[in-house]
Formats: sequence, structure tokens, C-alpha cells
Amino acid sequence: MEYTTEAGLAERVELKSLAARFAELTDQRQRRGIRYPLVPLLVLIVLAKLCGADKPSAIADWVSERTETLKQALGLTWKRMPHAATYRRILAAGMRLDEVEQTAREFLAGLKVTAEEVLAMDGKSLRGTIPTGETQGAHLLSICQVSNCAVLGQTEVASTENEISAAPRLIAQVEVRGQTLTGDALLAQRKLSAQIVEAGGDYLWIIKANHPALRAEIELHFRAARLPACFPAEDFRTHTTLEKGHGRIEQRTLTASTGLTGYLDWPYLQQVFELKRERFICRTGERHTETVYGLTSHTVAKADAARLLHLNRSHWGIENGLHYRRDVTFGEDRCRMKSKTAAHALAVFNNLAIGLIAHAGWRNAAQARRHYDANFEKALRLILESPS
Repeated sequence: MEYTTEAGLAERVELKSLAARFAELTDQRQRRGIRYPLVPLLVLIVLAKLCGADKPSAIADWVSERTETLKQALGLTWKRMPHAATYRRILAAGMRLDEVEQTAREFLAGLKVTAEEVLAMDGKSLRGTIPTGETQGAHLLSICQVSNCAVLGQTEVASTENEISAAPRLIAQVEVRGQTLTGDALLAQRKLSAQIVEAGGDYLWIIKANHPALRAEIELHFRAARLPACFPAEDFRTHTTLEKGHGRIEQRTLTASTGLTGYLDWPYLQQVFELKRERFICRTGERHTETVYGLTSHTVAKADAARLLHLNRSHWGIENGLHYRRDVTFGEDRCRMKSKTAAHALAVFNNLAIGLIAHAGWRNAAQARRHYDANFEKALRLILESPS
């Protein structure tokens, strides 16, 4: 503990806090010449991020402007606060990335508030790592707990693979028992479906052009249902929602059926569904209609049509609750990083900050950061105290 933090800070850290978990990380720096212990540096990174700083240079500036108050709050005896280069070195080579990911995963999983969750799996490129003249940088595949924007698992997709081949090791990292895992059409794969159910979870996929024959079978099933006396009416269950907002009216109708169970070659399949989205733009009078098809391992008893519609819509929480916040609110894509490891580590700290903000009850992350910037002692408590 003495090697990774300072005595003044150690006295302020509660046992199950994020700061206490930081003390379990391996400091990979050579002990000779270390000026700043690891734990206070990581606490300052998360604190600065909660308060609106995005890049290492911004983190260093934010900390430097509050030198005396931070020294007092954290019990630090440093002569001066760290330079931006110190934060870059810590992110790039100061820690084992797998340990950082595991620490974040375990801490964020502990913030869980409900027994049943929707876990959304999706990928995101770190555009700030794309070298000049090239088109590809670091790409991360994540599993997000939709209810509180907590990233329970994250892995880098190597340049020699794709999201499909990276997904099995990511799913293996996460406790999916009793949960519903969703993903975009690319991730609708037989092996992944079997892995999820055999681990105690359920899947819900949208089926598109990557499975043309399967999609055609499901589409034909629902078209035939509209013909007189083709199938028993009780096999088809429908739920419709109607919403108005943002200048448009949107109607969603999901029809589910067990009619293809045992017929389609898909592991643990229980239901297929058809989802129609009809959107009316109030200002222009335009109408847009889209129909998609999907399948799930949920039985009718576990998920009726209304529940399936809710599960499908919940998946997009990873876009608004995580990716949008990282890209726009935390400026992740604007942060140029030569080191992919540093960019990956910085993304983990973004995940931690977003998870803490959501757990504290904030729906607007940008507003939360402005509040914590004016009252950073409140943000510091999120890091030093055990989560309630």
C-alpha cells in the first residue's frame, strides 16, 4: 500500500471504494525515481474526468489549478502536481491493461441495482488513435448494463479479427446468468447464442442481410400468418406502443410467435418476432416505415410481446447512454493518442466516470460534470467512499 499510495490518502479511502480497488493494481514502473504513487494519480484522473477534463493535458491543467485544495483533500505532500506527460506514461505503460479492465468491470458490476438486466453488446472505434493517412485505429467491443450505463466487460478487437471472433471471450468475462444479452445484426451468431444460454442467460437478436435465408424464413412465417386459416390465431401475440416527441410520432408494433420453434436451425430458439416501426414527421408530413425480424431464447412465459419490445428498444441504451457520452460529452474521439494502450486505458476511465455519474442518479452527464466541477468534493466522495 505504501508503494502505490500515500498515508494521508490511505486514511481517507473506504474499503469497497473505487480508490481501494486502484490499490490492488500492479504498478509496472521501475521503483527508482518514482515521484508520484499510482493510486493518487488514478484518483486524480477519475476526479478530473468527473469534473469535465478529457485529455491528459486537460487533466493536468485541472489538477494544477486546484493544487492546494486537492493536497488538503487527499492528504498529499507533493511539491508540485504531475505534468500531462506523467498521466500519458501512466496510461500507456504504468499499469497492466487487463488488470485495469478487470478492476473497472468488478467495480461497475457492484453498482448493479436490479436483479434482471438488459446487457447490450456493441463495438466502438477510438478515432483519436487512427494514424494520419490510415482508416483504422483501436476498436473496442463492450457489454453495457443498460439501466445504469455500467460497462461490465470490454475487449480490444485486434486488427487480425472482427467483433464476431472477439465476442466469445468478452461474453466469458461477464456474468450473464439471468440476464438478456442483445446486439446488432452482425453479432447474431449461432455459437454466441449457444454460449449465452449455456451460461444461464438469454439472447435477443435482430436478423438482417447477414442471414438471408433465416430472415426469409421468418418473414414468410409472418406473411403467411396474415392469410386466412393458415395458423392458429393464438400463436401470434402483438403489442403496440405510440410515442410523440422531438417533432415526430412513432408507432412500434411487435408480433411474436413460437411457430418456428424446433423448425429453424438455431440453438435454444423459443420465439421469432416481427417489429414494425412507423414514424411520422410532424413538420414535413413525411412517413417512414421499417420492418425488421428477430429471434430470442426467451419463452413466452418469460417474455411476452410487450417484454420483447421493451428488450429490443433497451439495446439502444448503449448508443445514447455510453457511446454518445464517450464521444460527445467526454470528447473521446477528439482526444488524439499515439498509444493505443493509453487510449484504451483512457476509455476505461471514461467508463468508470460514466458509471459513477449514472449511479449517483444523473441522467444528463454534461450537467453532472458541470456540477462536480463546481463542487469537486462531491465527486471525490464517489471515488473514496464505498458505493451505497
